[in-house]
Amino acid sequence: MNATTMIRRTFGHAGYAVRGALVLQALCCAAPAGAQGAPAVPITLAEAQARAVEASHRLAEARARQAAAEGAVAVRVAADQPLLTASAGYTRTNHVAEFTVPSATGVPRVIYPDIPNNARTRIDLQWPIYTGGRADALERSARAEASAVAADVAAARGDLRLEVARAFWSLVTARATVTVLEQAVAREQAHLADVRQRLTVGLIPPNDVASSEAQESRQRMLLIEARNQRDMSSAELARLIGGDLSGPALEPAAVLDSAAPSSQMASALVVQAQASRNERKAIEQRIVAAEEQQVAARAGARPLVALVSGLDYARPNPRIFPRAGAWQESWDLGVQVSWAVWDWGRVRAEKAQAASMTTAARQRLEEFDSQLALEIRQRQLEIDSGRAAIVAAQDGVRAATEAQRVVAERYKAGVATQTEVLDADFALLQAELDRTRAMAGVRFSEARLDRALGQ
Repeated sequence: MNATTMIRRTFGHAGYAVRGALVLQALCCAAPAGAQGAPAVPITLAEAQARAVEASHRLAEARARQAAAEGAVAVRVAADQPLLTASAGYTRTNHVAEFTVPSATGVPRVIYPDIPNNARTRIDLQWPIYTGGRADALERSARAEASAVAADVAAARGDLRLEVARAFWSLVTARATVTVLEQAVAREQAHLADVRQRLTVGLIPPNDVASSEAQESRQRMLLIEARNQRDMSSAELARLIGGDLSGPALEPAAVLDSAAPSSQMASALVVQAQASRNERKAIEQRIVAAEEQQVAARAGARPLVALVSGLDYARPNPRIFPRAGAWQESWDLGVQVSWAVWDWGRVRAEKAQAASMTTAARQRLEEFDSQLALEIRQRQLEIDSGRAAIVAAQDGVRAATEAQRVVAERYKAGVATQTEVLDADFALLQAELDRTRAMAGVRFSEARLDRALGQ
């Protein structure tokens, strides 16, 4: 439903102009005083993007995931290092009859004394000295996954920058639209004053005044909607950069005039994007991680060799004979070999799983490359068509401005009708809005092309 239809349904056909003007004036007066009185805060696109990166909860979550991936790398590194553990325990046993044997001195020698209080401490050392390459492969896989997560963080940062650019240029567009509509309302109010003066001297009928009032009311309603859109765009940008939604409005320090066209071919841009897109880097790293998982799975069929050692300090020490109710120490050192001769197909299943993950990641990379080439081509076409639309829209503004001027002169001379004047004013307004939308479309497309290129 357009603005004209909405007003007509609300106020009727006959006297809707005057009543519509009164209601719109009331709406303007009801706007929050703080939003109108507070000075706007200037901000550039680069500043908005930098503040958004600092304030984004989404990026904070991605950074936490990156820290978790780096922690997984540390876990894999530690798994290949010596493990030193200390343990202690106390056991109370029942009393037993002491076992003694005769001695040369005639005093019986206690071989197995009654020691109900048993205490033991032990320090264990385990060091895997050969894992068949499994530990190293798992460490490399974890490092590749950490690199992939870091690329995901960079990609999320790029998405956020694009979202900020969209909100920024939406605000610029809304402010430009408000400016266009304010100029249109000023023109229409000046024309309305002239029409009322003509009515006073009896040069025109009253219905011409009503038609002019209706046009002025419609454009004021469009201006209210544009101001509301401007305020919403400002609030959206403030949310992204971590600002106060109830604070002063933001004033983007930029204009809608598009940048100079790029002379690079699409093929060169695709190569550039493939080298810089963090999403692609993340997929490549996940391919590396999956390949290392295959290496680790194959290593599961090889034997594991570990160095084991320990130091006991106990009372009594069960390794020392005969037992004695005193603290004594003992140690051991050895090599332990384990080899899974039958695992019910576990290693084979792990290798198949890792191979499937590698294939899936490679296919995902191929799909990403095909979509990337299409995306860059689409963005280039959008920019080219948008710039052509700007040229056409500027020609339309020039033509509509001249037509409006000629009709106004003819109307003053009494050879043009009120309807022709209103139509010329509306055509000029529509041409100016079309030019604004065309310039905004190019800015949006340029921001999306920068994102496609990984910038």
